[in-house]
Amino acid sequence: MIDGQQQREALAAAERSLFLLQKGRLVEARKAAERARELDQVSVFGSLPEAVESIVGCRSKGTPVPSEAWDQLAAAVGPGPLAAHVADLRG
Repeated sequence: MIDGQQQREALAAAERSLFLLQKGRLVEARKAAERARELDQVSVFGSLPEAVESIVGCRSKGTPVPSEAWDQLAAAVGPGPLAAHVADLRG
């Protein structure tokens, strides 16, 4: 049985990860993405940590983030408000 509160916390952690990416707080963004995957009961955020890591890797090196990495992040959060946030981050 799915715990609705836990799934909401997974969503909140995913959202927090995107917010932290936006703020340039890369280590914390990684941790929040991992937390989202840990809490996720329906495999919505299973690929989020890897997608966040792709963005973090580019930003840590000071290199442009390729379109493929943004696409991966958008796919990792699925459709809806988080996808809109990814579109805002992408610019």
